[in-house]
Amino acid sequence: MTMKAELLVCRGALAVAFAGLLVAGVYAQDPTPQQQDAQSDKKDIRQDKKDLANDRADRNADQRDINKDKRDLTKDRADRNADQRDINHDKSDLAKDRADRNADQRDVNRDKNQLARDDAKYGANSAQANADRKDLRADRADRNKDQRGINKDKVDLAKDRGDRNADQRDINHDKTDLAKDGADRNKDQKDINKDKRDLHKDRKDLRRDRRGHK
Repeated sequence: MTMKAELLVCRGALAVAFAGLLVAGVYAQDPTPQQQDAQSDKKDIRQDKKDLANDRADRNADQRDINKDKRDLTKDRADRNADQRDINHDKSDLAKDRADRNADQRDVNRDKNQLARDDAKYGANSAQANADRKDLRADRADRNKDQRGINKDKVDLAKDRGDRNADQRDINHDKTDLAKDGADRNKDQKDINKDKRDLHKDRKDLRRDRRGHK
């Protein structure tokens, strides 16, 4: 065979091989319906896994929020109850100081009447009148002290009521947060359950498509 003939044969073989590669490439770029289904199923499975991971993360975050809300609620209830005990104590102090103040006022009134009688009977500079004045000063001092105690009790009572009301508002806020976070957690759990069902279905579809491809 001449050199020219060999060259033609070689070129012909290369042309056939190249044509074969082109045909194989065309077939490789054109997957069968089963292959397309399998690829779609794999894509769905990857998305299902992402959705499942995201929903689990959301559910876990909501559960942490719920746990925090419960701790806040317990603390605020304890604070509210302590403030209520302070209020009850303030009320008892106020009632006692008012009773003492009223008793001291009655003593003051009695001392004034006694002083007037002794002044008239024994004279303003008499021993009896001087003793009455001493009692009157002492009872007025007691009455004034009790009044200061009453004023302080009122301030304490107002402050403790303010604290108690603030704690009650915190409790109401905690309850609202707890209800919302509980609803969010339940919704996320439903999403997780749906994601699991979707993942199970897509895996089942993939197995079916692979069997059909074989």
